[in-house]
Amino acid sequence: MEFAGEYRLICEGFYAGINEARHALQDPFIEDFVEATGKFRFHNLEDIRVASGISLADLEIVEIDEGTFEISCRNSPLILKKHKAVKLAETLRQQAIFDEIRIEPLD
Repeated sequence: MEFAGEYRLICEGFYAGINEARHALQDPFIEDFVEATGKFRFHNLEDIRVASGISLADLEIVEIDEGTFEISCRNSPLILKKHKAVKLAETLRQQAIFDEIRIEPLD
């Protein structure tokens, strides 16, 4: 039986800490938004879609080990169900932000 709760992504990449990883996660999406709209303000994170139904503001990233990061929606009203986690992982793989991405249930 498949887990029906919330999921997270575990991502590996060589970043010099959480700030660099956060910028690597956000930058391609912010750049696309600026290219499309001509402007960006911090409150626009709600308007920037990363994957179907997921905005950049929904994502939280924390470093769980050196070079290993958890991406979740813990502090968002959004529940990251498996199908959304799969879409998010596909998008991040296309952007080549992290070396490895796996999907796990959120404990």
